[in-house]
Amino acid sequence: MTTEVSADSALLALRDCVRAAHADRTRLRLQGGNTKSFYGEPATGEPLDLRSIAGIVDYEPTELVVTVRCGTPLVELEQALAERQQYLAFEPPHFGAGATVGGMVAAGLSGPRRATAGAVRDFMLGAVLMNASGELLHFGGQVMKNVAGYDVSRLLAGSMGILGPIVQVSLKVLPLPAAEATVCVNIGLRDALAQMNRWGAQPLPLSGTSWSGGELMVRLSGAAAAVDAALARLAADHGTRLVDPMAARAHWAGLREQTDAFFDDTLPLWRLSVPSTAPIFELPGRQLIEWGGALRWFKSEADAAFVRQAAATVGGTASCFRLAEPGSGAFATLPAPIFELHRRIKHEFDPRGIFNPGRLVAGL
Repeated sequence: MTTEVSADSALLALRDCVRAAHADRTRLRLQGGNTKSFYGEPATGEPLDLRSIAGIVDYEPTELVVTVRCGTPLVELEQALAERQQYLAFEPPHFGAGATVGGMVAAGLSGPRRATAGAVRDFMLGAVLMNASGELLHFGGQVMKNVAGYDVSRLLAGSMGILGPIVQVSLKVLPLPAAEATVCVNIGLRDALAQMNRWGAQPLPLSGTSWSGGELMVRLSGAAAAVDAALARLAADHGTRLVDPMAARAHWAGLREQTDAFFDDTLPLWRLSVPSTAPIFELPGRQLIEWGGALRWFKSEADAAFVRQAAATVGGTASCFRLAEPGSGAFATLPAPIFELHRRIKHEFDPRGIFNPGRLVAGL
């Protein structure tokens, strides 16, 4: 399926705005639906709305590739894929009705399926970026074999827009699972972590795990025969119970969109990315575990330095996802060599630092 998109005038307007800002050293705050404006460091600069750069440019269901412009509503893309029984396997969160494809890529966030399906960057085949001179730079392509050299298209995932407007992306999509089911079992945290790691090493069609409040939820996706066999095995060996399909869908959507009751209070929300085998953290507050133990959410008022040190001790990182302490920073401070690498990359695309300054880390 190919859809003609009349975006030339919008692109010209964007180019003129970017060139003027570059000449005047005017800082720009790139934005789409603003559903993820809470994430990362505070945004500064003049707002530049990218939602006029929209539309599905090309979609080849048989090739499992879609090319789409940055301002396209994420729900519109997902609906188009669903009509052909396909989807974005990394389950990007929306956090609101206005979420756009550009914001999805810039934030680089993935949902419960990420541990088995991959992250946003793993599905990036190509991208078109506008630099500070108003030039359109093309990276990658529409098939994996075109992704060679410096893979800038994947670098854009999670860049928080500091390199420039992501005008267009080509994404790999996948067929919807033929069958899906969720089971649960009551189990303590220590045993849940051990069990998730054991199951992750076995030939089970896992597509999501979560633990909170003494209940372990496991989602299975794939061929009907494989899902049925896994259901029987888990029930026989571990006493798991089948979850009603509607309740299961609500659970995983609640984790992806953070509408689950766990996220519903005013405490700071910490996101710890650690090895799945990392031990239990002795942090005050409540926690929810995803991705087989590799993603640990904490609702805690613990000191930021203490939380980050706890994650670093086991080879992980911690970021304050929501309601960070004033001055604590959303993300951990980058080591000097890594920061310098980031600075050089940004300078190549945005030498005067006009795009989302400080949105990722201070100084970029």
